Amino acid sequence: MEQSELQALADKLDRLIERCKKLEQDNVAMRELQDDWQRERAQLIQKNDLAKNKIEAMIGRLRALEQH
Repeated sequence: MEQSELQALADKLDRLIERCKKLEQDNVAMRELQDDWQRERAQLIQKNDLAKNKIEAMIGRLRALEQH
């Protein structure tokens, strides 16, 4: 191989390494976002369940008042 070919190959390899580093950083950031969204989803599900239970309790009390 000629020196210029070796240099071109080295340059391509450097770009590939940089691209891999960037993809790894992006992957870490995406995983952190995914974790945040999963925590938020769990909180929303919990709030939804709490609201549902409160509404069901109110409906139960209203039905009890109707029967009296």
